[in-house]
Amino acid sequence: MSIDLSQFHQIFYEESYEGLDSMESCLLDIDCSNVDMESINTIFRAAHSIKGSSGTFGFKDVAAFTHVLETLLDQIRDGSRDIEPDHVDLFLQSVDCLRNMLAQLQADEPVTTDQSNVLIDAFNAILDGSADSQGGGVLSEQETSESSVENDSGDDGGESIWQIHFVPEINMLRTGNEPLRMFRELRELGALTVTALVDKIPAFEGINPEECCVGWDLLLDTTAHKSAIEDIFEWVVDDAELTIDEVAGLFGTSSVDDLESTVSEKTPDQTLEKNVEVETSITKKIAPKSPPKAPEALSIRVGTDKIDSLVNLVGELVITQSMLGQLGEEFTMDKLARLQEGLAQLEHNTRDLQESVMRIRMLPISFSFSRFPRMVRDLSRQLDKKVELVLIGEQTELDKTVMEKIGDPLVHLVRNSLDHGLEVPAERLAAGKSETGTITLNAFHQGGNIIIEITDDGAGLNKEKIRKKAVESSLIGEKDLLTDEQVNDLIFRPGFSTADEVTDVSGRGVGMDVVRRNIQELNGTIEVSSEEGKGSVFTIRLPLTLAILDGQLIRLGEQKYIIPLVSIVESLQPCAEDINHVAGGCDVFKLRDDYIPIIKLWEIFGVEPSTKELSESLLVVLDAGADKVALVVDDLLGQQQVVIKSMESNYKKVEGVSGATILGDGTVSLILDISDMIRMAGAYHKSSKVVSINGRHRAA
Repeated sequence: MSIDLSQFHQIFYEESYEGLDSMESCLLDIDCSNVDMESINTIFRAAHSIKGSSGTFGFKDVAAFTHVLETLLDQIRDGSRDIEPDHVDLFLQSVDCLRNMLAQLQADEPVTTDQSNVLIDAFNAILDGSADSQGGGVLSEQETSESSVENDSGDDGGESIWQIHFVPEINMLRTGNEPLRMFRELRELGALTVTALVDKIPAFEGINPEECCVGWDLLLDTTAHKSAIEDIFEWVVDDAELTIDEVAGLFGTSSVDDLESTVSEKTPDQTLEKNVEVETSITKKIAPKSPPKAPEALSIRVGTDKIDSLVNLVGELVITQSMLGQLGEEFTMDKLARLQEGLAQLEHNTRDLQESVMRIRMLPISFSFSRFPRMVRDLSRQLDKKVELVLIGEQTELDKTVMEKIGDPLVHLVRNSLDHGLEVPAERLAAGKSETGTITLNAFHQGGNIIIEITDDGAGLNKEKIRKKAVESSLIGEKDLLTDEQVNDLIFRPGFSTADEVTDVSGRGVGMDVVRRNIQELNGTIEVSSEEGKGSVFTIRLPLTLAILDGQLIRLGEQKYIIPLVSIVESLQPCAEDINHVAGGCDVFKLRDDYIPIIKLWEIFGVEPSTKELSESLLVVLDAGADKVALVVDDLLGQQQVVIKSMESNYKKVEGVSGATILGDGTVSLILDISDMIRMAGAYHKSSKVVSINGRHRAA
């Protein structure tokens, strides 16, 4: 019987990505003057594994590319060739290329081979000894892209039309080879016409789905060389009748349409239909799309200790359920104490089970940190800076979903530290520093949160320059008095940038506001502290998981809401003299030496409160980035852990609400989105004309 290999594709992708991560890590650690052969062996084994697996699944482009890479690695491994810095650069480019090819395969898109072909030529130049002694066959990013454009434009030669006669042996499908994949690869080379040869197909009752009784005549209009076509059929050349001939000269000046007609007349109505995804007419070649981003991993690896713990807890839960079931069948009041004991045990087991299940989703943050050594290496070269990256707390665990969403903000912050924070070596030496700058990523647990710090020992934030830019951008007035923390917070304003010129690294004024917004969507916060001449520290505080929230239950009228506990600074009952009514704006509350805007929840949600007298209500002071706001509520009901349910998945997106939960009494309570609520309050006051009447206000 035949085996459907597609069921194993996901495992292949996961193992291949792990192998590429291992290759990249080892390549970044290689010291060409003192090579650790175990690292070379690790790189070779990863490449060899990817080559073998891709060949098994019929991913010929990946297998062919990895074969050339493996050849050079084998020579370095057996000592016949020394590894050079240029070789390391070339291997790192190959890792990127393989990631792109795998991402395209995973997204069911045709694999583009422009980059891999250029790299193969560079590898062959090294293997043949013809590589430039200075360049060593290494290609810059610009050279790679230019070569790709040249390949697409057909500058390497004129277009040719190739006639391919392909009749597989009857047992070819049993070897795992799939003709459709070959045709997809041919279409990457140019316009393809496919005509099926069906004269050997038996009567319906005699068809065996594991046997291949079809052959094909193909016409390929391409600028590629014959060798590129032969590479596609490399794995089946011994199991098929195959001829590849250039036919343009044979038909003289006949058009491509004439050639298609000539072939079609031989076997009318036998052209492969579109339902097998092969076009039946010649079309112009479409420019290849940019490689897709690799899909997020749909699975995680879990240690057996976590699984064993989960199984044991389920066993305890079954025992407790059985005991309660027996009590329920023959219950009398004298068994009340046993029932209460059983319920307490059930609560204990349920809490342990919840914690154990959450541990399964926890992964070490090294999965996010692992991308930075390569990124820092490449950017430091691009910016002509010397940088040392220090990673601390790599085994600190957090939820897989949080880790996936924090990746992009971390990348932007590290790039920002490299570009804006660290000085070039000459400036560092002039300032009495080491010419090598240091960027430190530190992760650790604090209470129920994870703290991530990005620290650099660069020039720090230039507060005067930030303030000047903010005035020019009308973000603040010239006479506004701001604390150092408020000046630092200006860098998170939309469109704000202090870069003197726009580069491909930074300076476009986008990013830092997005960083803060993305972190706030994770119910987290970000703060920055800086000292000029000594460096900056960005501190991110995140919940360990997005599935469970520590919240404060509040009441407003007849409704109950949840406020994330991490957002609450304090709660208090205000005095009337501390409340100021501002004409043309919202009320403010004097908290010590600061004035805090007051948000009336009933105005946003249209709920009738128990009282509208602010001095008779409670104020919950909330952290809103660098500023604070005070939320008016009727009562505080207590703190509790709540399980978050998505509003969008179960109903629809609701403004001012990040989710919902079910309380112990079965009622549904909405979880407030603080940043969204502040925005809604601002929109409300802009749409209402507020006038002052005897020290009080009303909407006109």
